[in-house]
Amino acid sequence: MYKRKARVLFLCTGNSCRSQMAEGWANRLGGAWLEAQSAGIEAHGKNPRAIAVMHEAGVDISRQESTRVTPQMLEWADLVVTVCGHADEHCPVLPPHVRKKHMPFEDPAKATGSEDQIMAKFRAVRDQIRAEIEGMIGGLKMMAASEEER
Repeated sequence: MYKRKARVLFLCTGNSCRSQMAEGWANRLGGAWLEAQSAGIEAHGKNPRAIAVMHEAGVDISRQESTRVTPQMLEWADLVVTVCGHADEHCPVLPPHVRKKHMPFEDPAKATGSEDQIMAKFRAVRDQIRAEIEGMIGGLKMMAASEEER
């Protein structure tokens, strides 16, 4: 399927939390053959709790930027993954070569309660994102292998 690294763009509403974590996991888990970026319909800045829980898991996302999606990013991508309903509904029109996948996650930034409860929600979403990214990478690898067999 790809003679170069596969390019995945994770799209969220504000590119502050879920898409940032997805980008970090994808680059960490699939970095040998996968290149990931993230963007938002808007740019809300980076969420310090997302950075903290990813750091706990050994993934540094502190240098990633909170950016707004551009036509150039969409053209760059092979696959756009929307990680929230708002981004899925407001996803820009994609170039013909770009596939789209919806992978919705609860927004941990909306969690309420004590700091421990909020951080527990961030960790739960972090772990859900990791599991989905692992599955996505496995699927992409299988598609690439079947393309090579042709």
